[in-house]
Amino acid sequence: MATLANRSIAEAVGTALLVYFGAGAAAITLMIANGTKPATPFNIGIGQLGGLGDWFAIGLTFGIVIAVVIYALGRVSGAHINPAVTIALWATKRFPAGDAVAYIIAQLIGAAVGSLLFFLTVGMDAVTIGGLGATTPFPGIGYGQAILVEAIATFVLMLAIMGTAVDKKAPAGFAGLVIGLSVTAMITSTGNIAGASLNPARTFGPYLMDFLLGGSNLWGFFPIYIIGPVAGALLAAFFYDRIAAE
Repeated sequence: MATLANRSIAEAVGTALLVYFGAGAAAITLMIANGTKPATPFNIGIGQLGGLGDWFAIGLTFGIVIAVVIYALGRVSGAHINPAVTIALWATKRFPAGDAVAYIIAQLIGAAVGSLLFFLTVGMDAVTIGGLGATTPFPGIGYGQAILVEAIATFVLMLAIMGTAVDKKAPAGFAGLVIGLSVTAMITSTGNIAGASLNPARTFGPYLMDFLLGGSNLWGFFPIYIIGPVAGALLAAFFYDRIAAE
């Protein structure tokens, strides 16, 4: 097993890539759509498929980069790249508390670095127009609804992780593909509800950089993206252990 320092570095790099490309795709979508008149306030989409097509493209970007990180860095750190996943594995006694703390700190730092790198790549429009891909509830979606959808979507993601990456009986070689596709599906279907974060670090990075770089102050929404993903991941991990018990 790699040292905790090397594993934490892998987690930081993996999460930075997730935010740079995934949240970056969301920011680019907003920048492309800038100036167009949406059919409704709920629809920020462009093109023939409107918002759903955009969310599929964003989801696919997330899914591919997650698969890349899992296959590239999974043997080093397990490629959690998500505090909700780390917390769920700790809660089910699969991961020591000290390592979990180090992983979560690394994931948050990596997310902030990924968002900063995207800003340095694209410029101030990434902040003022794209919001660095930050997640917020959409018009008409309440706080409780946003927490619920984040919990449901993260439940599905964590089930995929438990069944393909954690379970020792899982077929080898499929974890990255299945987990990446599950993220793609969840973002496509729930992105236009609350942004489909499924990951506190994914939201933290853009929130922090938006705040520091003169963009929107969105911290009031941050509890949504802690409570929902963590609750969904915990429920999925305990549920899987219950139904898979022999």
